[in-house]
Amino acid sequence: MKVVFLDRDGVINEFPGNGLYVTKVSGFHFLPRTLKALKLLTDAGYHIFVISNQAGVGKGVFSKDKLDKITAHMLKGVKAAGARIDDVFYCTCKSSAGCHCRKPRIGNIIKALKGIDKPLDAARHAYFVGDTEGDIKTGKNAGCKTIFTLSGREDQEYMNRWDVRPDHTVEDLYDAVAIILKEDPYPSRERGRRASQGSGSGL
Repeated sequence: MKVVFLDRDGVINEFPGNGLYVTKVSGFHFLPRTLKALKLLTDAGYHIFVISNQAGVGKGVFSKDKLDKITAHMLKGVKAAGARIDDVFYCTCKSSAGCHCRKPRIGNIIKALKGIDKPLDAARHAYFVGDTEGDIKTGKNAGCKTIFTLSGREDQEYMNRWDVRPDHTVEDLYDAVAIILKEDPYPSRERGRRASQGSGSGL
C-alpha cells in the first residue's frame, strides 16, 4: 500500500513560529523542495494525505473560512507543480476538547484510510512525516513508519528529550521522500521506465 501522511506547517510550508498560526493565504509559503517532493510521490503512485492540528480556529484566532482559503491555495500550488494531495484532514479543536481527531490521536488517519477503503491495520505499510514529537507519536500510534523533519518546529535537541524515536530523521520533506522511494517494495512503472532509460549506454 502506497500511503504517506504529512503534517502541514513545518513540513509542507514554513513553520509560522511557536504559538502562532498561518492565518491567511499571504502567510502560507511552501518550503524549498516541497513541491518537487510531492511530485515525486505523485509520480510514484502514492496516496498523499495531510493530517494537521489547526487549533487556531477553535480558539477564534482565525476562521474556518480562512483555513479553507489557505487549503485551496495550497492545493492549487500543488496541482500547478504536477503533484496531487488526495485529501486534507484538520482538527480545529482546542487541545482541551479531547477530540479523537487531534494528534497524537489517530481519528483523522482512520478517516483517510477509510476514504481509500483500507483498514487501520494497513497503516503499518504507510509513512507519517512530521516536525514534532506529536507527529511522530501519531504515526507510532497508528502503526506507521515515521520520519522526523528538521524543517519545522522542533530539532535534534528537542528529539533527545522525546519519549518516542522516529524511524528516520531528515532535513526536509524532499529527503524524507528519498527514503520512502528507496524503501518502496513496489516501484511504479514510471519510475522503472525512467531508471531503464537512464541506464542506457548512450550510444
